[in-house]
This record gives sequence, C-alpha cells and structure tokens, in this order.
Amino acid sequence: MPNCQPKWILPLAFGSIFPAFLLCFITVISFNGVPLLFLYRFSAIGRSSYHFVENQLKPIPVSTHITISTPPSPPRFAYLISGSAGNGKMLRRTLLAIYHPLNQYIVHLDRKASPAERLTIEQFVTDYKVFKEVGNVRMIMKANLVTYRGCTMVASTLHAAAIMLREGGNWDWFINLSASDYPLVTQDGELDLQNI
Repeated sequence: MPNCQPKWILPLAFGSIFPAFLLCFITVISFNGVPLLFLYRFSAIGRSSYHFVENQLKPIPVSTHITISTPPSPPRFAYLISGSAGNGKMLRRTLLAIYHPLNQYIVHLDRKASPAERLTIEQFVTDYKVFKEVGNVRMIMKANLVTYRGCTMVASTLHAAAIMLREGGNWDWFINLSASDYPLVTQDGELDLQNI
C-alpha cells in the first residue's frame, strides 16, 4: 500500500506548532514580572541587578532657609485697536474691556468711517477720566485706507507700531486687535490664572 500522506503535512504541522511554542516560551513570565529562561539575566546580585530610573533618582534636600523674592513685573502690552465705518461702539467696548494702566493703546478708525464717528471716538479717548489721568491711550489722527486685500492692513499696523515706538512708552509686546475682538479674561485675571 503506497504512502497516502501528502508531503506538505509535516512541514505545515511543524510550521504551525513551532511559532506557537516559541510564543509561549517567550511570554512565560515569573511572578515578579521578569521573563524566565534565556531572557532572565542571572548575576551575582540577583534581582537587584535590574535598575529602574526611580532607583537612581536622588531626592533634593529640602532647604529650611526660605527666601522671599520679588515677583517679576507683569508684561506690558501695546495694543492697536482698529475699526472701520460703524465700529465706533465696538471699538470703545473693546478698549474698555482690555484697558489696564500698565499698557499702551492706540486707536485707529480707517478712512471709511465718517468724520462724525471719528470725532466721537477722539472725544472719548481724550475726555475719558482714566485715559486722561494715565495718558496711555492715543488715536491715529491721519486715518489710513484699509482694505482686506493687499498690504494696506500691514501698512496700517506698521504705522501704529512706529507711533508706539516713538511716543508710546515702555512695552514688551505689540498686539493688533480689531473692534470686534473681545477678551475672555482681564489682564489681571490672566496673570492670576498663571500663578495657580
């Protein structure tokens, strides 16, 4: 009787059993989490030969000497708040919402705004009691034509930055806002959130 067993059965069986055996052999783990057999590195020290980062960390000694340092001064901002025709009320709202005596402000209504609207904003900037006392809010008197295509918006921003550099006092950061922008927290509230 001839051998009816195909020749591929033995390699298939060996090919299926050997990877399963190898997988079981490699994944056998002892109770302390260290792989057994050839993956376990025996040494004279034994289990302490496995070094973890936590074992190498050295605690920083707590100093009993407390030093009180002065907190850093808060950052000073220079704001450009710009608007167009019909943005007078929103411009005033934004200015009052972000106002802080440490900062510098410059207001710009572009040429599309009417002379009456520009005059109203100018009177608000010059007559508002706090602005008058601190002297950190000014208005660009020569209105620029600002379109939202091309370089006119960049030119207007650079013009305001030049004025702030020339006469705007001390500031660290320049921020360009439109009249429709509105803050979620005040500058003092933001500084308090950073200290939490």
